[in-house]
Amino acid sequence: MKKGLMFLALAAMGLASCNGGFEKGDGGMLYKIINDKGGPKIKPGDFVSLNFTIKNDADSVLASSYDMGHAIPQLMPAKSTIKGDIMSGIAMLSEGDSAIIKVNIDTMSKGHPRQPGLKGKYMAYTIKIEKVIPKGNLSDQEFAAKYQGYMKGLADASKQAEPAAIKKYIADNNLKVTTTASGLNYVVTTKGTGPNIAVGDTAVVNYTGRFLNGKAFETSVKAEAVKYKLPINPMNPYKPIRFPLGVQGMIQGWNEGFLLFNKGTKATLVIPSSLAYGEQGSREIQPFTPLVFDVELVDIIHPNPNAPKPAPVMPSAPQAQPVK
Repeated sequence: MKKGLMFLALAAMGLASCNGGFEKGDGGMLYKIINDKGGPKIKPGDFVSLNFTIKNDADSVLASSYDMGHAIPQLMPAKSTIKGDIMSGIAMLSEGDSAIIKVNIDTMSKGHPRQPGLKGKYMAYTIKIEKVIPKGNLSDQEFAAKYQGYMKGLADASKQAEPAAIKKYIADNNLKVTTTASGLNYVVTTKGTGPNIAVGDTAVVNYTGRFLNGKAFETSVKAEAVKYKLPINPMNPYKPIRFPLGVQGMIQGWNEGFLLFNKGTKATLVIPSSLAYGEQGSREIQPFTPLVFDVELVDIIHPNPNAPKPAPVMPSAPQAQPVK
C-alpha cells in the first residue's frame, strides 16, 4: 500500500515538473500556488477583493489591477458556467493566497470567436487574494451591508488621500499648473491660435488618459498606446475623437477644461475625482480616483446656423460618449 502511494506521489511530481511546476485542473487549466495561507477556501457567493496581472503566452501584460492602483471587488458566482475558467481557479484559494492560473483560451472561447488580437494557448492570471468576506448563513441584506461597509472604508481612505496625492503628482512632475475655482489643474504645453472653443461647438481631440502612478488606461493615439504598452485594439481607429462641448455625459473636467483652449492647444489636465467619475467610479476607474489627461484640441467645428432644427424627441436627453 505504501509503495503504491509513493508511486502515485512520484508520478504527480513528475507530471507537475513536465508542466513547469504547474498542476492540471479542469478544462485544460494549469495552476501553481505561490503562497498558501491555509485558510478556508473561497465559496460561491462570497465577496472577494483581489489584485491581478494578466499575461499572454508571449509574457506581454494584457491588464493589471496594479496599474489601476487598487484591488478589484468581485462577488463569486453561484456556479462556474465553464470548467477551467478563472472563477474556478479563484475558488481554490483563500484570503492571503496567491497563485498563477493559466486558463486555456480555446476552452473559454468554445462556441465563440476569439477576441481580436488574442493569440497563443493560455491567458496567465497572477492572482493575489486581498480580502474575503464569506456569505455563509448571512441574509442577503446582512451580507451586502458587510461587504459594502468594507468597500466604503476603502473609498473613504481614497477620498482622504486624494488631495495629497494630486499635490505630490504635480510637485514630482514639476508642473506649473493653474488651478481653477472648481479644483481643475491644467498647464498649457503648446499655445493654440484663434478664439477659444465655446459651448455647443464640437471639439476634435487627441488624448491620453493616465492614473497618477503614470500608467495609461486609454488613448486615441497609436504611438502613445505603444509607448505606454497598452494592448493594441484592432477595433480602435486611433484617431481624434469628437464630442459637442458642454453636453451631459462628458466628465466635468473636460467640459470645463476645453473652454480654456483654442485650436491647436496642447495641455495637461490633472482632474480631481469630483470633476471626473467621483464616488461612483467607472469600469476600471475606482471611486475617488484623480486622472491625468494629455490633450490636444486638433480642431473646432462650429454648428451650422442654417441647419434644419431637429424635431423634438422625448423623453431621452442627448448623451456623449464618456471618456473612460
